[in-house]
Order: sequence, then structure tokens, then C-alpha cells
Amino acid sequence: MTKDELMKYISSFGGENAWIYQVFVVVFVVLLTNLIIRKLMDRLHKKLERTKNPWDDALIHALRKPLSILIWVIGISFAAEIAAGVTSAIIFEAIDPIRDVGIIASITWFMLRFIRECEKNLVSEWKTDGKTFDKTTVDAISRLLRISVLITAALVLLQTLGFSISGVLAFGGIGGIAIGFAAKDLLANFFGGMMIFLDRPFSVGDWIRSPDREIEGTVENIGWRLTTIRTFDKRPLYLPNSIFATIAVQNPSRMTNRRIYETIGIRYDDAAVAEPIINSVREMLVNHPEIDTSHTLMVNFNAFGPSSLDFFIYTFTKTTVWTKFHDIKQDVLFKIYKIIEEHGAEMAFPTSTVHLPDALKVIHEGQEGLQ
Repeated sequence: MTKDELMKYISSFGGENAWIYQVFVVVFVVLLTNLIIRKLMDRLHKKLERTKNPWDDALIHALRKPLSILIWVIGISFAAEIAAGVTSAIIFEAIDPIRDVGIIASITWFMLRFIRECEKNLVSEWKTDGKTFDKTTVDAISRLLRISVLITAALVLLQTLGFSISGVLAFGGIGGIAIGFAAKDLLANFFGGMMIFLDRPFSVGDWIRSPDREIEGTVENIGWRLTTIRTFDKRPLYLPNSIFATIAVQNPSRMTNRRIYETIGIRYDDAAVAEPIINSVREMLVNHPEIDTSHTLMVNFNAFGPSSLDFFIYTFTKTTVWTKFHDIKQDVLFKIYKIIEEHGAEMAFPTSTVHLPDALKVIHEGQEGLQ
């Protein structure tokens, strides 16, 4: 409809001031429509809350505010077109671009909210059901989706406003080269973060350490530039992601068992019961409820020490929990000590024996006789 046709249409409803009433009607219809949509969304949300599907709840929750904004954008733009039909103000020439920008912004906002709600609902459902999930992967996928939505929205917006996307992309390619040289460290950290998300050497909540650097603690956050680690003395440690491409990283959180490897020494005077002690210790470990016998279990005489006969134990616990592991290890060591005592033997400790020549012994004994 042209401007002249719109003015004739407005004039047919009550003269020159009829456009005011029509604008009022449009605003009233927008308010009424918004109220009806809100009530429908509330009822629909209550019904969908009864289902176990996390997607429908995320859809309704994400759609509420963007849909309301979209209704207002369309309604206000329509009212502005009515007002523009009776005035020649230059500002009304921006109605179409503003409406297009508002529609694109509303759709983009809805998609970003939908991605965020899906992430939150999925994580909450997995925690409630006790399912295992990789929070790092979930964060990475949601971030990539949000970046994709924002880039796509920006390109569509530029095209809508009359800019050439091909020119923007060409300029972006040239600018990307310049930025790459100027911010190579930033890009290295960005791609380092991508490698962490793809390779997943560790996740949020894992305990990691590096033998190459003084790095040890619990991973709190993995960003695109920095990874935050909380050390055991509760200090935050911020590491650029690019550093993980040059160092070795151990992840004790993913170990399947914990190892007990200890060397125990008994006196040389107890050599006669050394073999029975070793056999009893082996039997104790095999029957211990917290020892994983599916892995290597060894109890063997190992060496003639300077002041002891040494045997070692090599076994694995079922638990990987650090505190529980030390309780189990303590129990095993106490039981070994009791086994040694039950066989009439003693634990060895460093001792020195002085051997005197026979002549000194005779002189010493003679002196004692004279006294």
C-alpha cells in the first residue's frame, strides 16, 4: 500500500484525526495479543512440566520474552506506518530497517535462550538421574552453537541493512590475516582451548598435575583463552590454554585403581620365619575386601639389606578416592605388623655390630677377673 492510498484509507474512518484512533486500536490489539499469548504459554508450560522431555520445557521458557518483544516490534512498526501516512517526518523512513532489525534480534535472542535452557535442563536431568556426563563437552558445544547463531545473525543483519556480505567476508579475510599476526598468542590460546574441548584430556572437576611444571589442582573452568585450576592450598591458578600443547598432563581423577607399593624389613635373626611371614601377608591381601585381586598382586622377598631382610608388597585397591585409599593402606600395614609379631619376629631397624678380635676379648676378660 502506497502512502497516498494509506492516507485515503485513514481519511475514510473519521477524517484527518482518525489515524490517532487507529494507532490506539493497534496498540490495544498488541496488548491484548500479548496478554493472550502469555496466558497460553503459562498453561502450556504447566502441561509440559509433567513430561520428562527437557526440550519442550526449554522451548517454552526460551520463547516467552522474545515472542513478546516480537509482537511489540510488529505492532509498533504497524502503528508507525499509520502515523507515517499522515506526516512527512523523515524519522518514519527508518520504520522498515528498525522492524527488520527487531525481528532478527528477537529470533537471535530466542535461539540463544533456547541453547542455554537446553544446556541447563540436560545437565540438571543427568544429575538427577545419576547419569555420567562430560560438562566440558556440554559447555563447548553450547558455546560453539551460540557463536554460530551470533555470526549468522550478524551476517543476515548486514545483508538486511544493505551491506554486501561478500565484501564483508573479503574484508574479514584480509583483516583476519592482520589480526592473526598481531594477536598470535590470543589465537594460540583459542585453538588450545579447542584442542582441550576436542581431545578432552581433562574436564571440569578433574584433579590434574604436570610433571613438567608446578601445576596441580582441580579444574574449575575451561575457557577459550584461560583454564582455571584451584590448587590444594585453595589458590586459583590461571593458565593460558596454549601451554597444554607443550607440557605433559597427568589426570589422576581417571585412574582405575590406586597402588600400594611398600618395602618391609625383618631382622636377620628372624630369617627362619621369613617365608611363612611372606605367605601369610600374601594370603591376607588376597582375602582383603578392599584389594582388587584382578590386578597384579605380589609379595616377594626382595633383597638382603644392610640390617634387614627386605620383602615388598605390590597391589591395587578397588577405590580411587584419596582419603579412603589411605585408610585402606593403613589397615594393610597394621595387619602386616601383626603378622610379623604373630610369627615371633620383629621389624628391623638400622643397627651396627662391632666384632672384636680374640686377643682383645682375653685381655678384657682377664681385667674383669682381677677386679
